[in-house]
Amino acid sequence: MIKTKIALFDAKAYDIESFNSTNREFGFDIKYFENRLSDDTVSLAKGFNVVCAFVNDTMDAKVIDVLKESGIDLIALRSAGYNNVDLKASYNNIHVVRVPAYSPYTVAEHAVALMLTLNRKTHKAFYRTRDNNFTIKGLLGFEMHGKTAGIIGTGKIGKCLVKILKGFGMEVLAYDKFPDEQFAKEEKFEYVDLDTLFNKSDIISLHCPLTKETFHLINVQTMAKMKAGVMIINTGRGKLIDTKALIEEIKSQKIGSAGLDVYEEESEYFFEDFSATVVEDDTLARLLSFTNVLVTAHQGFFTKEALATIAHTTLQNIKDYFADSKLENEICYKCDEKVCVKQLKGRCF
Repeated sequence: MIKTKIALFDAKAYDIESFNSTNREFGFDIKYFENRLSDDTVSLAKGFNVVCAFVNDTMDAKVIDVLKESGIDLIALRSAGYNNVDLKASYNNIHVVRVPAYSPYTVAEHAVALMLTLNRKTHKAFYRTRDNNFTIKGLLGFEMHGKTAGIIGTGKIGKCLVKILKGFGMEVLAYDKFPDEQFAKEEKFEYVDLDTLFNKSDIISLHCPLTKETFHLINVQTMAKMKAGVMIINTGRGKLIDTKALIEEIKSQKIGSAGLDVYEEESEYFFEDFSATVVEDDTLARLLSFTNVLVTAHQGFFTKEALATIAHTTLQNIKDYFADSKLENEICYKCDEKVCVKQLKGRCF
């Protein structure tokens, strides 16, 4: 029996370790490429059955055409987000599967880590005490207990965050296009419209997908509706925030602090080492210059448990495809429009 051949792009050492370990159960033939998938590297996929891609790989119409011509049957995303895939171009050409919930606790906990670090300024205290500076001036924080958190997006990650913040004794407001009122009743929080959430929240955390509707959801107009000194947390997608507008509002002190695990143009920098060079992206450099902005390089997913789940779900998705089983984690542009036929046929097309 011929083994299914997988081309895994943008492979890091931790990807190779987790996929090799999990693949003992599946027995696929996996080749790892350090290169990101793009128009320049798509030719490497020739001779494979599956392309396995991550968040900074490019799967636009041009790349998908080449993948189709090269005989690729399946794009297996090892991520929850899929905004880097042209789903209209892939429809009726190449099936696309993803990992919708690798570990919602992992990302929710990272969002809380950003909140606590920004609030209590533990990152600053760390460097002070290493220099034998034990003053606490400038490290003043606030009690999260009793404050109001606004959570935009209550999928699996957002729901985990609701539970954590309720545990801190915070009031929680939430917005979701498809609210889960039963969950809200159980956890004792309230769904509100976006304007109300912006107006009343002390901390706002983003956990919604990137769509046409949510692109630059945080912008000049929406930030004007927020409390002065509000904290903004983004562990979702970089383009949920208009970064240049955010910088201006931080400078004006309208925005009190920001914790960003993602960035609009992160594909140029995140997951790579530029410590020996100068950051040429002026917007990113400006963000990094603020003492009240904490940037982490898309590490919200990065736990042992999440990596194991990502590898297993990805390989199970591939196994299901070639076994002609129902593709539980397939996505297409009609899925977003709620008119996909998958529920009836088991596959999007």
